Amino acid sequence: MALSLSRLRRTTVAVAALSLAALTAGQAAAAPTPAPAPAPALAAQSTGRVAAIEDQVARSLARSLTDATWRSRVRAAADAAGTELAPLAAATDTPAAHSLAETAADADRRIAGAKGLDAGLGPLLRVQLADASMRAALDAGATPLVATAVADDHARTIRAYDTAGRVHTLDATTIPDRPVYLVDIDAAKAMAAGIDVLRKEFTAHGLAGAQAAGGWWATKIDSIEVSDDQEPWFKGAAEMFSLVTGFGQDGKVRVDSVAMPYLRYDGTVYNPNQILVNWSNYKYNLADVVLMEDDGDTNYLALAQAVAAVLLTIADQGAYIPLVNAVLAALPSSWWTDDPDYVESWYTLARTISGRLNGATGNGWMTVQPYWVEQF
Repeated sequence: MALSLSRLRRTTVAVAALSLAALTAGQAAAAPTPAPAPAPALAAQSTGRVAAIEDQVARSLARSLTDATWRSRVRAAADAAGTELAPLAAATDTPAAHSLAETAADADRRIAGAKGLDAGLGPLLRVQLADASMRAALDAGATPLVATAVADDHARTIRAYDTAGRVHTLDATTIPDRPVYLVDIDAAKAMAAGIDVLRKEFTAHGLAGAQAAGGWWATKIDSIEVSDDQEPWFKGAAEMFSLVTGFGQDGKVRVDSVAMPYLRYDGTVYNPNQILVNWSNYKYNLADVVLMEDDGDTNYLALAQAVAAVLLTIADQGAYIPLVNAVLAALPSSWWTDDPDYVESWYTLARTISGRLNGATGNGWMTVQPYWVEQF
């Protein structure tokens, strides 16, 4: 299931804040350090907006299922993998489906805005059967409920709607006997667009300079796992990415965004053979890694702006300075409440290091090795 770290967040953010204070204090003798800019208002404004939009669409979808033709179309298309909601509704020639198509398309645009993405990104909302075990009852004619995959991994109940728009409360720890459709975001699509936003923003702030030409040394991930945290039945696969930080060749802090779309379920070992660090981009033989998850409400633009606002205050002192704490201290408070946007971190990753590396919080590990990338 998707990943959660609520039990670790309060301690981690407190340590991060204290460490960042010590780090910036240590620079005071060399040069005045401006106070970190507060996290952008955009981050606070976006918190909960995606969930609210999803909830509105879930209720509209539930009410639209009174149309027999449309209900049959959804039943045929909505398996455990899910399908895009707006295109499915637009392709169904009934008034109820057409009305829902407009509602869903508008919701797609609003969700993109709430996540700091291009409003023209296209369909983001998907509908899926909550669990494959519900298929038999659904095919037998049972009337489904519609719910959303809420961001709070520790919720005891979730809200679902019937075809009259009435609210039903479902136990978050037990799969319901009645079929349930889930309205959720295509997190893979959102993350791909979000990584592009991060890269553009970090580049615009001078935190991601041009890559060096020719062959270069890299750190390659051979295997990786994040620990199991026993999440509820309504949570799907995770969408993970890393922020790799260090000092660039120009002496300025650098951030590289690395998509990890394969890392979807906790308690599973993945063997991606993925390049994590391009050492030609860095001045020192050390870098840090922060692993994060898009849990629905993640606003990539706000994340990039918040991280940049803090990292730009850190100057090169002629020796490597760990940057994980600065990244964690920059995260808006919404990243530390309920939704598991922060997952794990690794400090002082060296170019020559190989073997197993345990994460700082104990929630994950990876095995790495140096890797030479040749130029053609």
